[in-house]
Amino acid sequence: MSKFLKGTFILLIAGLVTRVLGFINRIVIARSIGEEGVGLYMMAFPTFILVVTLTQMGLPVAISKNVAEAEAKGNFAEIKKILVVSLAITISLSLIFTPALLLLAPLLSKTLFTDPRTFYPLIAIAPVVPVIAISSVLRGYFQGRQQMRPSAISQVLEQIVRISLIAVMTRAFLPYGIEYAAAAAMIASVIGELVSLIYLMTTFKLKKRFRLRKKFFQFVHSGKQTFKDLMDIALPTMGSRMIGSVAWFFEPIVVVHSLALAGVVTVEATKQYGALTGFAMPLLMLPSFITFSLATSLVPAISEANTQNNKKLIEYRLQQALRFAFLSGGLAVVVLYVLSDPLMQLMYGSAKGSYFIRLMAPFFLFYYYQGPLQAVLQALNLARAAMINSLIGAIVKTAVIFLLASQASFGINGVAIGILVGFVLVTILHFATVLKKISFSFYVRDYVKGFLVMGGSGWLGYWSFAHLFLNEVLTIRVLLSLLAMTISYIVLVLMLGLIKRDELKRIPWIGNLFV
Repeated sequence: MSKFLKGTFILLIAGLVTRVLGFINRIVIARSIGEEGVGLYMMAFPTFILVVTLTQMGLPVAISKNVAEAEAKGNFAEIKKILVVSLAITISLSLIFTPALLLLAPLLSKTLFTDPRTFYPLIAIAPVVPVIAISSVLRGYFQGRQQMRPSAISQVLEQIVRISLIAVMTRAFLPYGIEYAAAAAMIASVIGELVSLIYLMTTFKLKKRFRLRKKFFQFVHSGKQTFKDLMDIALPTMGSRMIGSVAWFFEPIVVVHSLALAGVVTVEATKQYGALTGFAMPLLMLPSFITFSLATSLVPAISEANTQNNKKLIEYRLQQALRFAFLSGGLAVVVLYVLSDPLMQLMYGSAKGSYFIRLMAPFFLFYYYQGPLQAVLQALNLARAAMINSLIGAIVKTAVIFLLASQASFGINGVAIGILVGFVLVTILHFATVLKKISFSFYVRDYVKGFLVMGGSGWLGYWSFAHLFLNEVLTIRVLLSLLAMTISYIVLVLMLGLIKRDELKRIPWIGNLFV
């Protein structure tokens, strides 16, 4: 099995476990602090992501790419220099932005978010910035060497610690107010990230091929060219992520003020935004662990192929990634669309937000494509083009949200439509940019077959839920319908040849069945 497939498979398993644990975490939060508490949490969270993006400076992708290239040449001195320079940058930036977040929290909460209660979640999350800064450098190093296991295990550890603490902490702080419970959820995240960093540092010390601290500052001073090489990738990548982070930062601000123009009061706007971003969006984004795994593995794999000028391998890897994204995302879209109401009821004890799922699910296939396409652009030194695409999408998304959400006839639905328009546009622009760089065959027949598979399995799932086992509890009905859709989907995919026998042989455990 190739390093690409092996690394992708490891990240897929870890991603699945992480997302399942993350969902349990979301369910606990939702049931503990309700829509309003989730709304406060989700309003503060984009600010945290913006600060982390500024601190990381796009370095994880640059580290992964440059380490992969240095590894291919056997240049371990350069790998050490990459790590030393990256750590010096991220640690320095975290010492600037963490105090800045603490100082600006009162202004952000009262003026921009128009809800002073967001102050407490903002303060609670600030200490995690330097932790994530260092751990992201180590993850980039391991991914560049195509060692995905440490990154995967660290993600699972982080979620296990978070979910172990979150129920206890939110309930302990809830009597003091919803804002304190939301802050407690943030504190649980901080502790989880800290445990993850400790694991990554321990693994690095056990597997390192050089002493990192030896002549640390000497390597920093001699790393001007390394700094330049990293920045060539990091700055456009950061620009792309900054655009997304800034757009996400302004999203709750634009939403609150737009809904106010539509006649929605602040507390109700917080609840509606919580239902959309805290209840519906996590469910819709669940399958993205697959595309995230593909994107993470694609950067070093395509960087290596690009270094060797192997155009055929680049197209082959991209075809693999997009087909996996399409087939996995297709099943997710069908399941979420058909079972939106019962899934929301089971998870959150309320069907609020299910309408958003039915509205947005069909378009999320574009979102599942976005990660692999952006990874290819970064690996092909087209991060600047990806940044411009993201900028266009962010501007259009924000404009659509403001125009629609400020109208009483649309309200919060305008926010959902704006989010859809944004990521669909970015995905189309990314794909157009890739086509300019490499040759790519578009197999229309396979996509027609894929949509037929979605339609057939979706109809079977809807029929089984509506007509079978009506006297059983909701959980059993949902599981049986889910099982019917999944089995029929897989059988139809295999029958129509959308996954080949030789591809199945390369998958661990499954491949053993063909021996």
